[in-house]
Amino acid sequence: MNFFLSISKYLSLVKFAHTVFALPFALIGFFLGTVDTSNNAYFRLFVLVLLCMVFARNAAMSFNRYIDRNIDIKNPRTSSREIPSGILNPTAVLFFVIFNITGFIVTTYFINNLCFFLSPVALIVVLGYSFTKRFTFFCHIVLGMGLALAPIGAYIAVTGHFALNPVLYSFAVLFWVSGFDIIYALQDINFDKSQKLQSIPVRMGIKKSLWISLLLHLFTVAIIIYTGINIHFGLLYWIGTAIFIFLLFYQHLIVKPSDLSRVNLAFASMNGFASVIFGAFVIAELIFNM
Repeated sequence: MNFFLSISKYLSLVKFAHTVFALPFALIGFFLGTVDTSNNAYFRLFVLVLLCMVFARNAAMSFNRYIDRNIDIKNPRTSSREIPSGILNPTAVLFFVIFNITGFIVTTYFINNLCFFLSPVALIVVLGYSFTKRFTFFCHIVLGMGLALAPIGAYIAVTGHFALNPVLYSFAVLFWVSGFDIIYALQDINFDKSQKLQSIPVRMGIKKSLWISLLLHLFTVAIIIYTGINIHFGLLYWIGTAIFIFLLFYQHLIVKPSDLSRVNLAFASMNGFASVIFGAFVIAELIFNM
């Protein structure tokens, strides 16, 4: 019983449910790779890609909680998190970070040489994000870069090389995540100012930040439409794209400069649903019609 209780604490620490943001795009990259190669070890690679996703995200999230523990305890919104509230010991969390970093690197070794050699680069990006809000308001872009590694990383796992289409999906993820992270950061704008932390809302204010977020999401839409045309996708892809676009822009309708009460709804629910639905339709297109 204590074992499962401990597991639940760490799952809460890393917000495991938020894996839905990047995982569907990783699977898109994976299935794009299966279309572009004759590699037959798909099940083995599928398991390894999932393990890489879990290890990388666990490392990034737990490291972020560890680095931010002294900030989180001052913020009423985050003071109940596992480290500030005393649910988890900082040293134990640091060991959890090291365990997941090791697991990620070892897993890439069993995928292919390119994934293994690039694993430190990926870790620098996903772990480095935790420091960025201390010195640059481009922290949202760095977070987007971390999640953007998912589609191209999964594609490389299958094929062993880069290609245009998964790179395009990586850029789509970069702009999408950066955009919704700006919306998420709106709820901490006053606290961040008091602690001299950097973000686009702190630098630009609420109204301009929402316009920047919208612009980034327009870039996302342009990329997924262009990629669909470039690959000659069929009906399933465009149904998924239409739903994704609707959910993407719906969050901009419910979050207003004068009313930030639905930021969490926009951040978690809308983007989670958008990613899962889009991923499901794209993968179905790749499986059944390519």
